[in-house]
Amino acid sequence: MAADFNPSAFIESLRTSSAALDAAAAYGQLIAGKIDRIYFVSCGAPNRIMLGLQYWLERLSPSLEVRRYFPAEFMDIDPPRLDERTLVVFASKSGTTRETVDAARFVAARPCRTVCVTQTADVPLAQHPQQAFYMGKIDDAYFGCYMILQAIIGGVLAARDHWPHLDALLSSLRALPAALADTALRYQLRGAQEAEQYQNDKILYLLAAGPMFTSAYVVGVCILAESQWMHCLAIEAAEFFHGPFEAVDETTPLVLFLGEDPSRPQMERVLRFCQTRARRLMVYDSRDMPMPGISEEVRPMLAPYIAGFAFERTAAHLAERHNQALTTRRYMWKTEY
Repeated sequence: MAADFNPSAFIESLRTSSAALDAAAAYGQLIAGKIDRIYFVSCGAPNRIMLGLQYWLERLSPSLEVRRYFPAEFMDIDPPRLDERTLVVFASKSGTTRETVDAARFVAARPCRTVCVTQTADVPLAQHPQQAFYMGKIDDAYFGCYMILQAIIGGVLAARDHWPHLDALLSSLRALPAALADTALRYQLRGAQEAEQYQNDKILYLLAAGPMFTSAYVVGVCILAESQWMHCLAIEAAEFFHGPFEAVDETTPLVLFLGEDPSRPQMERVLRFCQTRARRLMVYDSRDMPMPGISEEVRPMLAPYIAGFAFERTAAHLAERHNQALTTRRYMWKTEY
């Protein structure tokens, strides 16, 4: 059945990503003193992983400039500071995403430094950056991509800004696959219940703040909208009270993600409002999630992936009730676009 979850297979699928963590962190440490800025460039879910990484770099590093682009916009803008002190980071699950490959080719002749995360060494994306890290051919590349990218950024922060939690981060990233599997099993029943309640809804609002917005966007846009063709709107808490909250009433289905980072008070404000104005709430609070093996020092960094995966059980059960697998696509890879 589509909603079944195999914890051992899931953990095994991320073994290659786990094995790359030390090398990724070492690369980050090596590059840290050679750069003044990091440009993240990717489409879809990898771009939203980079949103969270950007958040932590902006919060923790007083010395680095950080920007994030979609590849097509990156090439249109053609940033003038693509010099030897700039690191451009690419990621793609398949390694064949046209715009991302084009962007990597676009900067290949520039003096900037480049790195990518993708599946294997033989994919098109891996042919252009100076350094590449690989996840292997897996379905759960979203998590593998995050693990490696976070290790790189942890290495940069440790070497450049004396961030003291690199060891805790690496041990927690190694524990993440098992912690994700544990979360999926804990939320399997809740996912089935929510899918029963919301199976006929075609519109869904997903609210989050800070790095937790990564999960709101990915589960809403990259999973439910993409495979279930639901109208999912991911809204940042900081923007909610500047227009979107006017659409909320007792009929509105809402998913709220609360994390443990400095943006949490924004979502607590959203939660208070929704508890008085809405009746159809799904609240995913990472503080309620055990996260075995994840160090307290870095829980806020990894919490979006735990909370998002908890809600993915609802997505899996919705797919089953819709009789439309999460791998279903209407246009992607099938038509010219």
